[in-house]
Amino acid sequence: MFPAHIATLIITVLSFMLGLGWFWQAVRAMRGVPTLPDLTRADAALPNQVESAAPDVTVIVPACNEEESIQTTLRSLLASTCVRLQIVAVNDRSTDRTGMLMDEVAVEAQAASGPHTLEVIHNHELPPGWMGKANALHLGAERATAPWLLFTDGDVAFDARTLALGVGYAEAEKADHVVLLFTLELKNIAEGAVFAAFQALAAWNMRLWKVADPKAKDFFGAGGFNLVRREVYERLGGFASLRMEIVEDLRLGWKIKRAGYAQRIVVGPGLVRIRWIDGALSIVGLMEKNGFAGLRYRVGISLLAFFGFAVQIVLPLAAIACGGWAAAAGLMVYAFIALTYAANRPVTQVSPWVAVLFAPATAILLFALARSMFLALVRDGVVWRGTFYRLDELRRNAGGWG
Repeated sequence: MFPAHIATLIITVLSFMLGLGWFWQAVRAMRGVPTLPDLTRADAALPNQVESAAPDVTVIVPACNEEESIQTTLRSLLASTCVRLQIVAVNDRSTDRTGMLMDEVAVEAQAASGPHTLEVIHNHELPPGWMGKANALHLGAERATAPWLLFTDGDVAFDARTLALGVGYAEAEKADHVVLLFTLELKNIAEGAVFAAFQALAAWNMRLWKVADPKAKDFFGAGGFNLVRREVYERLGGFASLRMEIVEDLRLGWKIKRAGYAQRIVVGPGLVRIRWIDGALSIVGLMEKNGFAGLRYRVGISLLAFFGFAVQIVLPLAAIACGGWAAAAGLMVYAFIALTYAANRPVTQVSPWVAVLFAPATAILLFALARSMFLALVRDGVVWRGTFYRLDELRRNAGGWG
């Protein structure tokens, strides 16, 4: 056992080091986040309208048991202005009313005779060697006729300007892949605390503002809004090359950036809205399939990540409990976490004051990640939407992020 004063000294030094790490994160975010383009301030970037019946964008909407949100998603897309959409909605083996509700909106769209089309595909079987969502996205993309593809989800609501602004920005920037960061619909401070901690911790490894830099390794992809040039998608093999990928949105972004194509991250408060976190503890269920997959099913890397999260939780609180200079170091950590939250606010829409809940929020994230790995190892696979996928097959098809 260390003498108490030696233990306190070690905690103090380590807390100051952690505080410097968060200070650097805050500085990077303060410099980088403001450089992310805001599409709500770019109305002039609307695409040039050509008198043609051809669509500008093919929107692929996979949905499995999304009866509560699918009609909102489809109707918000049909309300899009200044752009022509070919909407392909894929009912992926739903056991609820999702397919019927899709068909209802399709009838409405046909009767309205607007500029957009809506086709519904009812998929009843999953081919061997495919993830359900990857297969649904693949089926939708096969029907595409537009030069741009938008891959989204069945629980997203769009502003009428979103697609036009996204395409206009992509064309103006000569981008091949545009990711619009969604606006999370948060109902309480606990949900905001979990989301802010998730965003701040992720930024240690993924700098959104560096994604546009062709020399940087940073990349991104988001299931709610992945706008991809169709010819690039096809050159890279589409989702057929990601058929056993759980985090298919992120992996698509990785492939696009790794191949040298132009990738851009943009913000736009209110343009893409989603109720992703329904209660602070809901992140545990959401990360059940994604957590271990994001760490590429590697136990060693996962344990290192768990240790890092534990240090973030325990160290500053232990320092504050010690009092004196140790407490100053612990409080400094929280001050710089709050500063990082403030810098990230254009992305998260969360107040920096929720930094006081950083420890419990990070503890929830740690538990979610550890549970994801534990369940995958115990089951020797992952259960997703009622289908079991063997761990050895997932690992064989995963690859790394290098």
